[in-house]
Amino acid sequence: MEDVAQPPGAVLVPGDTCWRLARAERVAVLVDAECYYGALADALERAERSILLLGWDLHGGIRLRRGADGGEDGPTLVQLLDGLVRRRRGLHAHVLEWDFALLYALERQLLPSVRFGLATHRRLHFRLDAEHPLGGSHHQKLVVIDDRIAFCGGLDLSVCRWDTREHRAGDPRRCDPGARDYPAFHDVQMLVDGDAAAALGDLARQRWRRATGQRLHARRGAGDPWPPGIAPTLAGVQVGIARTWPAARKQAEVREVERLYLAAIRAARRAIYIENQYLTSNAVGEALAERLAEDDGPDIVIVSTGTCEGWLEESTMGVLRARLVGRLRAADRHRRLRVLHPVVPGLDPDCFTVHAKVMVVDDRLLRVGSANLSNRSMGLDTECDLAIEAHGDEAAARAIAGVRDDLLAEHLGVSAERVAEEIRARGSLCAAVDALAGGPRTLAPIEAKVDPLLDEMVPDAAVLDPEKPVGPDELMRRLLPELGPAEGGRGPGLLALALIVVALGAIWRFTPLSEWTTPERLAALAAPLRVHPAGPPLVAVAIVAASLAMIPITALTVGSALLFGPGLGFAAAYAGALGSAALGFAIGRTLWGDRVQRLVGRRLRRLRVQLARQGLLAVAALRIVPVAPFAIVNLAAGASPMRFRDYLFGSALALAPLLGVFALAAEGARRALLEPGYWTFAALTALLVAGWAALAWARRRVAATASDAGRAAPGPLDHPQGA
Repeated sequence: MEDVAQPPGAVLVPGDTCWRLARAERVAVLVDAECYYGALADALERAERSILLLGWDLHGGIRLRRGADGGEDGPTLVQLLDGLVRRRRGLHAHVLEWDFALLYALERQLLPSVRFGLATHRRLHFRLDAEHPLGGSHHQKLVVIDDRIAFCGGLDLSVCRWDTREHRAGDPRRCDPGARDYPAFHDVQMLVDGDAAAALGDLARQRWRRATGQRLHARRGAGDPWPPGIAPTLAGVQVGIARTWPAARKQAEVREVERLYLAAIRAARRAIYIENQYLTSNAVGEALAERLAEDDGPDIVIVSTGTCEGWLEESTMGVLRARLVGRLRAADRHRRLRVLHPVVPGLDPDCFTVHAKVMVVDDRLLRVGSANLSNRSMGLDTECDLAIEAHGDEAAARAIAGVRDDLLAEHLGVSAERVAEEIRARGSLCAAVDALAGGPRTLAPIEAKVDPLLDEMVPDAAVLDPEKPVGPDELMRRLLPELGPAEGGRGPGLLALALIVVALGAIWRFTPLSEWTTPERLAALAAPLRVHPAGPPLVAVAIVAASLAMIPITALTVGSALLFGPGLGFAAAYAGALGSAALGFAIGRTLWGDRVQRLVGRRLRRLRVQLARQGLLAVAALRIVPVAPFAIVNLAAGASPMRFRDYLFGSALALAPLLGVFALAAEGARRALLEPGYWTFAALTALLVAGWAALAWARRRVAATASDAGRAAPGPLDHPQGA
């Protein structure tokens, strides 16, 4: 398979904006999961030798085909794959899922390796892929069949994805095991054949080898697994494959996804159409702003989710999006920008998730893939996008423009022909959208406003949406640079920052933030614990495990308080925190060596020295002024010569008021939401102010005392190399 030389001015350049260029005789754009899942089921049933399936999230219990009334129609995903390999001798199915963070355990299928491996055929191979840097995820969504066809895009084979193009309110088919009444879901997948499919097979086998150490060989079938009900959108074109792959071990950093975005934006002449779940990428935002500032730049239409899913995501990625949209609108001197969300009759605007990752530039370039317009998709998560360039071919140009018009038609409730006519008549994509908007089904502007206090509290994208892997030293520097007295001038907002942002530490470290569970679903899943006598002890044990996974203890305290109330919730969290401290200390004491030293880094080796020198005072300071994740501090303490009694006693003293404030604040916030009124909000505000003042005072006093003790008691442990 050889890359084809591109003409001058091409956007797709192998080795720069894409990995490879490979020919496809047929390309189809599959809009929404009803179309994709049905086509995939048809194609899987035609597989002869090989099925390669890569996903960010997989659920073996979903059904690719749905009955008209919501009833079951066809086997589950596990049953389908297992039945195929049993019936077809010589067929192997390899399924690779991201080894997701503990934070997603409530949303995802528990023990997926058991579900895929229990009583299934030995030629159905399932593995979890944990070969990613700290904070990263494997976000590619690929299915390759016999190296003859491949699906690539934004859709995982999981719950809460299936929907039709109508996105009808109350559709009984929009349900999954344990996840009923989920929001309408819009996404896009691309289907290719030929050399392009074989190249994606190579990519899938590379991932499998890095995850498992096992080398897979290409297994090309003799037949044609192309689903018979799918008509090609384009024919006889070169497909560019663009990847994001973070630097890790011997893997060099790959940022083709980002370079392709920037090159495509620069190449636009008349119009850029984007569908994406997020809009937080600094690089892409700057490139779009530059084009908007030009006197004769292109129209830019961006379709996204109206409100990020859940208050948690809205308070983080929603704030980052609002900031970027504000900068774009400030640059839009010529009114060529539209940032919109779909509106469907009968659906709350917050109940429509735009999960697609699509870009159409003029009638020149079409792009479909897994990459969000977020920093992490540019350099932290693994991603895969497919792109096709027309190069002046009239048939390809018409097809590319037709994809854009078809997507707009779905959102605006009109025909694709009507969209094309309006664009031709008005000579402007923005003007055409404005003219067609306003019906029952339409596109409405995204407000992108954020409360000034929340805007002040939420840190910048480098913390919530990192664009590169972040090591422990850099992670600490970004969160809380140094152990020392609090700086003035931030006011009570910093306590709210602790309540909202620190609780998100595990989110931005372990997830792409693109598929967060809702509070209602979490509450339903946790309801049995609330009434069970063993609930609080079980939660305490769960908190021990979760804090070892570096989920912030403050976030766990808030969750426990919301579950059991402030008293019992605090007790469960406090017991779990002390248990985690004791267990982490024991692990650090038992296993300290080169491996743990590499984990904690230079700054935490200095922390180990500080702990040994200052004892109980240092422990209290570190609990009130957390310069590192809870679990890492526990490891470093265990590795130091300090006494276990001092460590546990210091932790107990400092954690009691700290976690108590968080438990009371969680209860106050719950009451304010359930019983909104002047007094509930006034009481919550008073609690936040008093809590912040108390913590700030304690922080200054403990840190100053610890600093004085350190200056008064120098010793041989002052030098890390002597430890």
